[in-house]
Amino acid sequence: MEAPRFELTASPHIKGPDSTPRIMWTVVATLVPVVGAAVWYFGPSALLVISASTAGCLLTERVFGPGGAVRDGSAAITGLLLGLTLPPGLPMWMAGLGGVFAIGFGKLVFGGLGQNIFNPALLGRAFLQAAFPEDLTTWPDMSGPWSALRGDNLALPLMSADPVATVTGATPLGLMKFEGTDTELVRLVLGSTGGSLGETAAVVILLGGAYLALKKYLDWRIPVAIFATVALLSALIHLLDPSKPGALFMLFSGGLMLGAVYMATDMVTSPTTPRGAWIFGFGIGALVVLIRLWGGLPEGVMYSILLMNALVPFIDRATKPRLFGTGKEAMA
Repeated sequence: MEAPRFELTASPHIKGPDSTPRIMWTVVATLVPVVGAAVWYFGPSALLVISASTAGCLLTERVFGPGGAVRDGSAAITGLLLGLTLPPGLPMWMAGLGGVFAIGFGKLVFGGLGQNIFNPALLGRAFLQAAFPEDLTTWPDMSGPWSALRGDNLALPLMSADPVATVTGATPLGLMKFEGTDTELVRLVLGSTGGSLGETAAVVILLGGAYLALKKYLDWRIPVAIFATVALLSALIHLLDPSKPGALFMLFSGGLMLGAVYMATDMVTSPTTPRGAWIFGFGIGALVVLIRLWGGLPEGVMYSILLMNALVPFIDRATKPRLFGTGKEAMA
């Protein structure tokens, strides 16, 4: 009779139905309506910019990443999110270059999926902001036929875009910060304003975030903490100085919705503890208000998230739960 066979393996021994590819492609699916809203408002230019940024991410992942890495969906998410942070009139080659940087320097140099410190999409956007500041802050006018390009999307690489090709407008945050002009709340909620591609679908973004939270694919504490902090601080400041924007304007303007729901909640670059998630969200919300009201730029979501990404290891260390049966000295 053959002796019984025993196998020793590392935990976990019970495997759940969710996998990294399943989670990633579910997030991609929730971003499709957001991309659709951007195309609805900005026309073909939105599709060109998002396609270029996504292609840059996928190509870089395919060439320099491990075999089969493209199939897990993480590069697709990075490309979509990067494209949604960009203005619709941006030349496609710049959007593609941002995708290359996002994956190459925001993910692969750290060791690949699960090892990066900063959100790759925002790091790619920050690179483009530093390299091409004029193009990243040129906002097209919303008027004109839907089929018309909103800028010189087809400009050749390393060639200046045609200034005649873009009729510039302004974002609600820019109008408020530099001209003291308010924007109707209905337009902010519906997204019928100028700005980045992802500033057009607040309701759609919130619905997608709610679905992901129900699936436990994101930590709901982070966006809730961000929204609560922005609302409370801006309401208090507006009460003290009525010339400053109120809570609803601060919540629905700019890229706060997209950043809070889809970027700050990135599993890799956000805290792993519940207390840490609250601290992380509070920090982002406070920095957003600080930069928007007193910084040199009208928007502060990107820098707020990146700054708090850098603090995540310290937040995790400070908030990790004490092991049962150990004293405080074991936490050091």
